[in-house]
Amino acid sequence: MQAYLDLIRLVLETGRPKEDRTGTGTLSVFGAQARFDLRETFPLLTTKKLHLKSIIHELLWFLRGDTNVAYLQERGVSIWNEWADEKGDLGRVYGAQWRDWRGPGGEQVDQIDRVIEQIKTNPDSRRLIV
Repeated sequence: MQAYLDLIRLVLETGRPKEDRTGTGTLSVFGAQARFDLRETFPLLTTKKLHLKSIIHELLWFLRGDTNVAYLQERGVSIWNEWADEKGDLGRVYGAQWRDWRGPGGEQVDQIDRVIEQIKTNPDSRRLIV
C-alpha cells in the first residue's frame, strides 16, 4: 500500500501535465514503478472499497479463457455487461488472449500454461510474462 501511495505522491508532486481525449488532462511521470515482494504482501489497493468476490470471479473467468459474461452474471458480477453483445459475448478479451493467443503465423498459444511450464523448468528466466 505504501508503495502505491508513494507513487501517487510522486505523480502529484512531479508529474507533467498532458492533454487527453476528454480535455480533462492528466499528470504523467515517465517510467515510474512500484515494486512489491509477494512473499510479504499482496498489492491490493485498500484506500477504496473493493468487492473482493467480484475480483476473484473475474480472475477465475479470465483463467478459464472465457469470453462470455454468463459465468460472471451467474455469480452476480456485472462489470463487463455493457460491452457484451446480445448473446453475452465480448470478443477476444483477456481470457481469450491468455488462454488462446493467436500469433502472427496463426499459431495458438496458451500463455498461462506456457508461463507455468517456464516457471517449473526455468524459474530464473526473464521472459516469464503474459
